[in-house]
Amino acid sequence: MLYSKLFGKTIKDVPKDATLISHKLLYKAGFIRESTAGRYYLLPLGLRVQQNIQQVIKKEMDKTGAQELITPVLHPKYLWEETNRTSSVGFELMSIKDRNEMEFVLGGTAEEMLVDLVRKFQISYKDLPFNLYQFSVKFRDELRARGGLLRLREFVMKDAYSFHTSEEDFKVEYEKMKNTYTAIFKNMGLNTEVVESDNGYIGGEYCHEFVVGSEIGESKFLMDEMGYCAHEDVAVFDPENKNLDEIEKEMTEVDAVRGNTMEDGEKLHNLPLWQQMKDVLYVDEKGRFILAVIRGDLEVNEIKLMHAVKAYQLRHATEDEVRQKLNSEPGFISPVGIKKQGAELKIVGDESLRTIKNAYTGANKKHKDYLNVNIDRDYKVDMEADIALAKEGYLSKNKKPLIAKKGIEVGNIFQLGFHYSSKMTGASFRDVDGKEKPYYMGCYGIGLARTLATVVEVYHDDKGIIWPETVAPFQVHIVGLDLEEKQVLENAKKVYKLLQTEGIEILFDDRIGVSAGAKFADADLIGIPYRVVISKKTKDQLEVKKRSEKETKFVSFEEFLKILQFSH
Repeated sequence: MLYSKLFGKTIKDVPKDATLISHKLLYKAGFIRESTAGRYYLLPLGLRVQQNIQQVIKKEMDKTGAQELITPVLHPKYLWEETNRTSSVGFELMSIKDRNEMEFVLGGTAEEMLVDLVRKFQISYKDLPFNLYQFSVKFRDELRARGGLLRLREFVMKDAYSFHTSEEDFKVEYEKMKNTYTAIFKNMGLNTEVVESDNGYIGGEYCHEFVVGSEIGESKFLMDEMGYCAHEDVAVFDPENKNLDEIEKEMTEVDAVRGNTMEDGEKLHNLPLWQQMKDVLYVDEKGRFILAVIRGDLEVNEIKLMHAVKAYQLRHATEDEVRQKLNSEPGFISPVGIKKQGAELKIVGDESLRTIKNAYTGANKKHKDYLNVNIDRDYKVDMEADIALAKEGYLSKNKKPLIAKKGIEVGNIFQLGFHYSSKMTGASFRDVDGKEKPYYMGCYGIGLARTLATVVEVYHDDKGIIWPETVAPFQVHIVGLDLEEKQVLENAKKVYKLLQTEGIEILFDDRIGVSAGAKFADADLIGIPYRVVISKKTKDQLEVKKRSEKETKFVSFEEFLKILQFSH
């Protein structure tokens, strides 16, 4: 490719809202331009990188026996209604009608589409398992698109869906995909942590994210030295027993002229925060009241709580709701003797309540508290669950301190089980016993643009991008100097053509009248692995510099070919 003809040249300015280095460098180097918020043009350089990323993914997926296909962009809305995801997804679905008034959604993910496809065939146990994948445009009506390519409203994703006869068979594929994803990212130069995560709107019981460590990442996870690694949404820890050797004392109601905070209660009673009960009242999307009760020194993890009570959304109850619906008082809520006024109330107790005795809490009346409250004897919960938020410094189940990390999620794998096949009619196979049984499923995703941006976040310096060779837009960047002289220009063109003959992909800076400094700056900004300078000074040799190194050396054309062959 001749740089003089390339659409999208380097510029010095960056968008005012660009804060991340990947956003700035990809814009300055001519890889991307914004259309509207969260939607980007991939310019020729950017598209070449994304296509190379796609090839890395495809190569590894094909090794596993997975098969590529493509689904329509518009998903019939009735499919999403069949699984109730029109009301349960964690992002706003974008809808559209055709001329026949048929409703479609712009696909954010394609579980329903693949199930619908597979159920069109008469599948038996002999046909299973299989894994189908695609590279397709996805749409997420994100509330806040930001970070350049890191949080988009429209992007290409590699999504795969596997179908199995049983959980045991699925687990084999899950481990295979876990290893395959690790290899995919490693081939792009990305080292990933495999992080236990929340399955969110996808469904199923468990999933893992592939996270590249970075301070600009939105994924917050915790790990210990024994290999435990989990997103803060699902991380577990040992709350440690506190005072279980105490004898249970008689519960008493006392005056408590105090404020509404946990600290006010701690100060008034001069007792440790962990001995206080924290009571947080929520309302879910169905209007149910959920009272989360937890040890006072811990925080409620709302993601865990939503899973425990099978809710899609939670909000904090208002003061009026506390008083009128539950006959209680803000700041003095308690599971002890709470009265509901025609409201549906579910009390969820955290497991940490079993680590304390003789707790203190509100008495559902203003300026009244209970002392020496004990679970089972003085109150009962409708459900016990782990609803506590893990934090750095807490002990893991391995009894090791948890360490907080941040990173960029580049991929994820999900156990779906029967989540979709049990909801969609006809989503079954004929088993060896002749009976129809639902598929056991998994799904696996990689965002290509996000991965592209993550590579830049990892590989750059103060001059520009440093592309790993597997994903670089070109292998070699020829910088022609002194091209006003016919002999130098002819020599540069000769090297360009000879390299092309060898199958090398080249960007040739053939601009005349541009200074050496400007050309070198552009080469560093664009970040192609090898820079080759041809000028009066080089004569019959090539002045070669690897982008990731400082050293420049003069070599013959044949020697340079050997360098390129060795690097691959």
